[in-house]
Amino acid sequence: MAGALGVTIEYVDLARRDGEYRHDLKRIRLRTGMTMRKEVCALAHELAHAVWGDVPSKFGPVHAKQERRADEWAALLLISPDRYRLAEERWEGHTGAMAYDLGVTIKIIEAFRSVLARIGNNVYVDPRMGVGQWVGKVPIS
Repeated sequence: MAGALGVTIEYVDLARRDGEYRHDLKRIRLRTGMTMRKEVCALAHELAHAVWGDVPSKFGPVHAKQERRADEWAALLLISPDRYRLAEERWEGHTGAMAYDLGVTIKIIEAFRSVLARIGNNVYVDPRMGVGQWVGKVPIS
């Protein structure tokens, strides 16, 4: 995906962050030494910034929106509704156990949960306004 976007990936010693994206350079930098789960999630998060063409903002609400959107995009990339449902059943909703089982971080589990909407006997993944505008629909009993 990075190649298709024309984005390079570097591994460096980032002091306080797991990753960063520079749109002007089309470059993702990831912190060396992360666990595989953390690295995969950080890469997916930074790829989201690349897809959206995000430029860092010092304006709090804009920054928060970019970060939330990147986490949600990464969650939808890394977790399928079926795998999430199975992990939730297996671990009775325990966030840490589900994250470990799905190979993601707790933050990504929380982001995935934030895009779910239960309406009647269905759970919709990333619902939008209008009929049929959602990423996934899972019937529940």
